[in-house]
Amino acid sequence: MDVRIKRIDPTLPLPRYATAGAVAFDLCARTTVTIGPRQTARVPCNVVIEVPPGYALIVASRSSTPSRKGLLKANGVGIIDQDYCGDTDEIQALFHNVTNSAVTVERGERIAQALLIPAPRVTWDEVAHFGSDDRGGFGSTGV
Repeated sequence: MDVRIKRIDPTLPLPRYATAGAVAFDLCARTTVTIGPRQTARVPCNVVIEVPPGYALIVASRSSTPSRKGLLKANGVGIIDQDYCGDTDEIQALFHNVTNSAVTVERGERIAQALLIPAPRVTWDEVAHFGSDDRGGFGSTGV
């Protein structure tokens, strides 16, 4: 699938898949950002991506980021909509520093990952009852 992309700083690389089996591509920091202890900050990821119709772009932390840097994706995952693709709509990753020391993300450092997933539009068919037994909620299938 061809996807249109614009780099804010063309001296930084395009996002890439780290391995042949990777399903998400890595995003790198456009600038050096220092996040104070217990603080939250945005890390600009250098790209505007035109998400194809019928898809969403999901931005998540790289699996090594929490253990290596002490940074957690502040909103869990970021969801990039199809209409967030103006010339200055740079993808940014929101991180929270869970450590007691400042953490620096260096320019060019791979800090987040993203993947395109199908995102169909739904229409609601409201019903009064589903006609099946309740499962019981959290943990209902056992440990």
